[in-house]
Amino acid sequence: MNRDSQLSGSADRSDTRPILIVPYMWIGDFVRNHTVVRVLKERWPNRPVDLLTTSLCAPLVDYMPGVRAGIVWDLPRSRLAVGRQFGLAKLLRERNYGTALVLPRTWKAAIAPALAGIPERVGFVGEFRFGLLNRWRWGEKKLPRFIDKNAALAQPDGAPLPPEWPVPQLRVPAEDIVRWRQANGLSAGAAVALAPGSVGVSKRWTYYPEAARLLVERGLEVWVVGGPSEKGLAQEIVAAGGPDVRDLTGTDLRNGVLAMAAAGVAISNDSGLMHIAAALGTPTMGIFGPTSPYLWAPLNGLAATVVHDKSVLSCQPCQSTICKMNDHRCMRDIAASEVVAIAQRVLSEAGARVTT
Repeated sequence: MNRDSQLSGSADRSDTRPILIVPYMWIGDFVRNHTVVRVLKERWPNRPVDLLTTSLCAPLVDYMPGVRAGIVWDLPRSRLAVGRQFGLAKLLRERNYGTALVLPRTWKAAIAPALAGIPERVGFVGEFRFGLLNRWRWGEKKLPRFIDKNAALAQPDGAPLPPEWPVPQLRVPAEDIVRWRQANGLSAGAAVALAPGSVGVSKRWTYYPEAARLLVERGLEVWVVGGPSEKGLAQEIVAAGGPDVRDLTGTDLRNGVLAMAAAGVAISNDSGLMHIAAALGTPTMGIFGPTSPYLWAPLNGLAATVVHDKSVLSCQPCQSTICKMNDHRCMRDIAASEVVAIAQRVLSEAGARVTT
């Protein structure tokens, strides 16, 4: 059967061959890959779905419903690493995949699935991948959003995009959160998680220290969440907010997942942790400056989208990693007091939903 000839929305229960997704490996993009998993499971309920993952993103797989396994294999970004590609191909061949969805447009992403002889290798045309893929898709540039490009590959070829995609989900057992709080000496009260990092300096809101101080003054516990590169930012925030601010940055992404799951509200730049918090169902405030919420906000929706609204900036959104105009006004004009007031409202609304 030509699976791309199936009608969109029909479920084929006769096919049981496993499927491999070769995803983008940035944390936020990896979370959004769960939409692709959900589309595949609707289309092929009985086909197991695995995700290729890096060591960094591997903890996310444990919390993704519908994913059978994560294939942990780190490939360098800057070189081909032929030996590593052959090693990965051997592992994939042993797992007997019937289909591989290669989401990145790079030719390196398609090498191992081709070497493994996976019968169906689906991806968009790009970067001289002829021979590596055998189920070509066209029209990527007509799809405006990142999620449209990726999830479309999980549909039959030519199927219309749905009005809404299924949202990414991360599910953390309640007992895991309790154990994590105890292990870190944290109370059971409501806390605000701050995620001050991001890829690109221009996406970083700089008033987290002041916001932490204001939150503590209002009787709230504050956690700073991020990777090792955010350690310096965390120290500045702790210094401003005092002993009720905890530095929870570190090397293990699992710690970040559990912190976001335990928090009463998360305040984040446009970053991977924003997508994690939203997928967990934690009320999430996303602070946007140079990037477009339409293109990059989580599908899950945000409790609040915080943007510069003092005046229209002609340069916004610029999508640039470094501000080259207007002295970073798109982020600088978002006041700490404004963000804290929104956080208090979000916490209050979340509490009302729990008690009703």
